[in-house]
Amino acid sequence: MRLLFEKGFAPTHAFSAFYRYLREDFGANMVLHFGTHGALEFMPGKQAGMSGRCWPDRLIGDLPNFYLYAANNPSEGLIAKRRSGATLISYLTPPIGHAGLYRGLSNLKVSIEQWRTLATHEKTVRGELATLVQSQAAELDLAPAKPAWSGKDIAEKMFQLQQALVELEQSLIPHGLHVVGRPMPLAERVDMLLCVADVGHGIAKSEHLRSMIETIIATGAISDPWYEHLDVVRALAEMDKLICADHEINGILRALDGRYIRPAPSGDLLHMPEILPTGRNSHGFDPFRMPTAFALKDGAQQAECILQRHLQENTIYPETVAIVLWGSDNLKSEGAQIAQALTLMGTAPRFDTYGRLAGATLLPLESMARPRIDVMISLSGIFRDLLPLQISMLAEAAFLAASADEPVEKNYIRKHALVYQAEHGCSMETAALRVFGNAEGAYGSNVGMMIDNGLWENEDELAENYTNRKSFAYSWSGRPVQQKNLLKNLLAHVDLAYQNLESVELGVTSIDTYYDTLGGISRAVKLAKGPDAKIVPIFISDQTRGTHCVRSLEEQVALESRTRLLNPKWYEGMLAHGYEGVRQIELHITNTMGWSATTDKVQAWVYESLTENYVLDAAMRQRLAALNPSAALRVANRLIEASERQYWKPDEATREKLFQARDELEDRLEGVFEKSPP
Repeated sequence: MRLLFEKGFAPTHAFSAFYRYLREDFGANMVLHFGTHGALEFMPGKQAGMSGRCWPDRLIGDLPNFYLYAANNPSEGLIAKRRSGATLISYLTPPIGHAGLYRGLSNLKVSIEQWRTLATHEKTVRGELATLVQSQAAELDLAPAKPAWSGKDIAEKMFQLQQALVELEQSLIPHGLHVVGRPMPLAERVDMLLCVADVGHGIAKSEHLRSMIETIIATGAISDPWYEHLDVVRALAEMDKLICADHEINGILRALDGRYIRPAPSGDLLHMPEILPTGRNSHGFDPFRMPTAFALKDGAQQAECILQRHLQENTIYPETVAIVLWGSDNLKSEGAQIAQALTLMGTAPRFDTYGRLAGATLLPLESMARPRIDVMISLSGIFRDLLPLQISMLAEAAFLAASADEPVEKNYIRKHALVYQAEHGCSMETAALRVFGNAEGAYGSNVGMMIDNGLWENEDELAENYTNRKSFAYSWSGRPVQQKNLLKNLLAHVDLAYQNLESVELGVTSIDTYYDTLGGISRAVKLAKGPDAKIVPIFISDQTRGTHCVRSLEEQVALESRTRLLNPKWYEGMLAHGYEGVRQIELHITNTMGWSATTDKVQAWVYESLTENYVLDAAMRQRLAALNPSAALRVANRLIEASERQYWKPDEATREKLFQARDELEDRLEGVFEKSPP
């Protein structure tokens, strides 16, 4: 499959023959692609203005191309439009709900509430409860078992635990998968509307609001006309009318009839309810207006939050920050991530008299309360394809900062560029290159592919693969030139790396694309710094709730493990979809190991809990094998691989049970499993 996304390779004979068969033998009147996404629009050729020499045009010919596409993916949808002439038909993403608490987490919450409600003079009982709480928290890997809490520390520990439980309980997670043509179930509609009220309107979940929404869904009436947020409730009622009906099959039928498909914006439902109803033709953005004024303000605040998180553990500002920029995230936020990079460098976009993006400008050093931060920018292939103006602006911003006649202790970009220029005898234009990505037509670092197939010996191979694939530097002209030595030099100076999280549907363990780049950077930085270097801090800037929340990668993986992989609400929702649900569970586990391989930031308890939940539990193991025996076997093999690579160290008894379970799953797959006699 990876060969289909390489610009240097023509599509395979089978791939080409299939489209020829559709056109000339089968005699299709149109083609309906199911996304997100296929391979046709990523075939070799020009990015715009397809000709007969471009493979997408050669393959699709004059066949009308309709494309069922996720409503929250504007970036890749635009490429399908531009390179394969697609008319998009949007579909809804999975319903969103609050993660809630389960098993030991629920019990811990009850114990904390009991401790809080006891009078302060009941010292003996409160002390016993504090001991119980610490024990429960230790079993859940939320607190160490020793030393025992005592004195004034108890209240602080209780507060920290309560905050952690609130974050877990209120975290937003996808529930199951979306099925085209099947309206959202009633219970999930209630949860979805509660999340929209929370994230979109700032109204916290309450039993009263839940009761009102349930009444709206059941009768269409508003039960409390005196509710203080009545306008929001009315908006939720209108939204429910659009969610409860199926518009997507009708959209497909309209396309098949050759009728007009109405346009619609694209984005996340929580932030952009205007995407409803789905079944419409998603459109894009105005590249000349990005980043917008709001994105500049929001991005500046996010950048300062990243720096403040770094300063919590360090006394000085980072000299070099690595940031990953995706096309989809920037389209959703109107360029907030681009604004972060500009803010760190002390620069801003420059617009012409018509309000169109024209380049970058340097902010006066006197207007900043800190030095200019050197920024190493790693672009996704989609960002490169969609946002050439923004690439040119970022490259110009870095050059302006490097060329500024300022003290190097106040301008880290200039400091590092001057040193590199002196060591290599290159021009300032070369020394100031800071925007890196793939070669034209290529996508990804292939780190994810290496993790998936397991054909690698040590982590340095992952780092080398990232550096080879992502070492193409983009200048003002937008033409990439491979600058591997410059990239390695920059990586050796990186003090922290981070990426934004914009979508509730996709966490950092949901898809391999996150660790493919951010994880690749982490491992490449360690290799560039030397064998004795530590993994640099990795942060995730979570914007899914519209607030500026910065977590370490270790915290983010732990949060997603507890709210998704180990949460019955999440995995039962997945298992309800049978074969595909098990495959999604296996992908999450593989991606979790991908973070271990690239960052060493996954705690051992995560693997221990996954093993207990999915492999050593006989009933769960049988369910997985019955629904998808291949994926069930891969789950066991991936956990064994993680232990063999020393990402966790199970005791001998657990290890033996894990291998026995793997053998059983293998026998089930081959149809030779015989249940042991009682």
